[in-house]
Order: sequence, then C-alpha cells, then structure tokens
Amino acid sequence: MAFIDLNRDDIVAGRRLGVESICRVLQVAPSTYYAAKKRGPSARAIRDAELIPQLFELWEANYSVYGVRKLWKAARRAGIDIGRDQTARLMRAAGIEGARRTKKVRTTHRDATVPRHPDLVDRDFTATGPNQLWVTDLTFVATWAGIAYVCFIIDVYSRMIVGWRVASHMRTPMVLDAIEMARWSRGTHLPGLRCHSDAGSQFTSIRYGERLAEIGAVPSIGTVGDSYDCQAVFTWFRKNREDLAGAF
Repeated sequence: MAFIDLNRDDIVAGRRLGVESICRVLQVAPSTYYAAKKRGPSARAIRDAELIPQLFELWEANYSVYGVRKLWKAARRAGIDIGRDQTARLMRAAGIEGARRTKKVRTTHRDATVPRHPDLVDRDFTATGPNQLWVTDLTFVATWAGIAYVCFIIDVYSRMIVGWRVASHMRTPMVLDAIEMARWSRGTHLPGLRCHSDAGSQFTSIRYGERLAEIGAVPSIGTVGDSYDCQAVFTWFRKNREDLAGAF
C-alpha cells in the first residue's frame, strides 16, 4: 500500500501511473488497495501507538541505558501490561536500545616480583642492518569467534615481520612460538641482536630470556608507561588491523 501511494502520481510516457496500472503489475486487485485504505488501524496498532511513548519515557527516565529485560521489568512495575517480546518489538520500532558494555582487554600484565631487563634501546629505533634490533609486543583482534591474541616480532631495519603467533591466550608459550618462527627465518645464531618489548610478564619470564640467549640475543625492556617503546609494531598493526580481523 505504501509503495502504491508513493508511486501512483509518477508520470511515465506522458501519463500518470495511477492505482490500477500499478496493481495490475503487482497482481493485486485495486479493490484490495481501496479496502485497505478505508480500513481503520488494527487493535494491535492502536495499542502499540499507546505503549511506545510510555516505553520511551521510561527509557529516558532511566538514563537511556535500559535494555529489553530491564525496561520490561520497569514497565511492569509502572503498571503497564506488556510482555517481554512485545517490549523488544516496540523498542525496535522506536529505535531505542540498551547501553552495551564492551570488555576492556589488557595485554600488558606486569609482574612486579620479577626483575626487569635493562632498556638497551632508549627510544632509538634505528638499525644499520638486519638482525640488530627486533621489537615485539602482544595485541588482540576482535573476531566473530571471540578475542584472538597476536604476538609480532618485527625487524626494525626492514620493518619485516620475522615471527608471529596467534592464540586464544596470551601466555608465554605464544611468545616463544613467535621467537621460534623468527629463529627459523633469520638463523639460529644472531650475536648482537637486541629484542625490545614492554614489561609484560611474558617478556620478563625466565623462559623468554633463555630462548633469546639460545640465539645469542639479549632482551630489552622499555620504561613503564612508555607508549613509544613498540611503535614499529603498533604502526604496522594499525595499518593492517581490518585485514587481520577478517582473516580469523
């Protein structure tokens, strides 16, 4: 009916379309259209028109944060005879919804009881050749299946990812797996290599330091709260975040 009302006055080939020609194409009897136009609103439509303003007022009175369940209970307490599914339908019709809480994901968990490795970089993220300075960090990607944690190791000289690992957790083994990939691609003996990270517990663990020592590398940890320490990792991640999310 709305389609016919919208298009009935259109001019095609110099003639007004009208109701009959549109109904003929849609295979709808014109009498059906005219009967619907004369018919008054249904009891459900009348009831919905009464309830929607009441629900909207309740929603605004509760700081516009109530979802279906809370708004339904608030309506019942206010003496409004309404069902839960009906509340959900009318909220959609009114274009209102509850506030959604997003889970804050932390990837850096510092263990204050573990000694920190020295800062061997001091924000000087430059290298004259490959395998002189690597930077590594943990981050996360929100996927349809949940949160996926990602560890990258990037060679500062070439900005190439030399090792990476994706896992459903962010424990030390995922970092060790990333080092194994880097060792496989860059060699098993890399003297003079510094591997810089933040102060996350994964990077202060004994196994992390031992794994780097096996290839002749030394760990380096930046200052606490220093957002520039792993800028190479974050720069690459920001550019490729959407592609990563789509890949998992």
